[in-house]
Amino acid sequence: MTQFAVLDALLAGAYESGIRVDEVRSLGDFGLGCVDHLGGEVVILDGTAIECTVDGPPSAMGDDEVLPFAIVCRMPRRPGIDVRDRDLAGFAASVESELVSRNLFHAVRFDGELSGVRVRATPRQHHPLPRLAEVTSHQVETTVRGIRGTLVGFWTPAIYQGIAVAGLHLHFLADDRSVGGHVLDLAVARGELQVDAYARFELRLPTDDLFLRTELTHADDHRIVAVEGGGANDA
Repeated sequence: MTQFAVLDALLAGAYESGIRVDEVRSLGDFGLGCVDHLGGEVVILDGTAIECTVDGPPSAMGDDEVLPFAIVCRMPRRPGIDVRDRDLAGFAASVESELVSRNLFHAVRFDGELSGVRVRATPRQHHPLPRLAEVTSHQVETTVRGIRGTLVGFWTPAIYQGIAVAGLHLHFLADDRSVGGHVLDLAVARGELQVDAYARFELRLPTDDLFLRTELTHADDHRIVAVEGGGANDA
């Protein structure tokens, strides 16, 4: 599993540079991230990076576009477990039941029907770049019901809070690409859940001037809970 940048950098407003989409795709075929200048959320599914923005339906990204934050891995497709009639807490419990260890990273994929899902996307930011909490105060939320799609996410051990989102972090993409984004709430009707463990974690850091001169400290976990919402921290 490979990650570019750290969550605390976004919280501090240090997201001026990014990793190119073609490089992300060379590192894995499954993952998530955010759009340049936090202009939306990204789903990396079956080798394609798809941006979910406030400007229209999800669309494929070009190889030369950049992501200021991304997590990616290679996740082989294999039979998962059947999951039915779960709210967000119940879905998180189903994920936890499949963990190999709470000390390992896990990729999480669900394909099926959702009774409902609430997602967010954020508008593109401009200089001076605001902190993530301010960005999410202007997020655009969308709620849809009775939709088929894929949940793409990761379960991260608690000790890595601030580097990533501890617990469960999910993005959603509808099968028809009509809607997608960071998951704030959901209700699963039926589908297949796959959870795979990863014992190797590579962290790549930005080297732009803003990141280098922004000293990052991790002191307030409540900041992450506030900006990431229920989808991130109910695991």
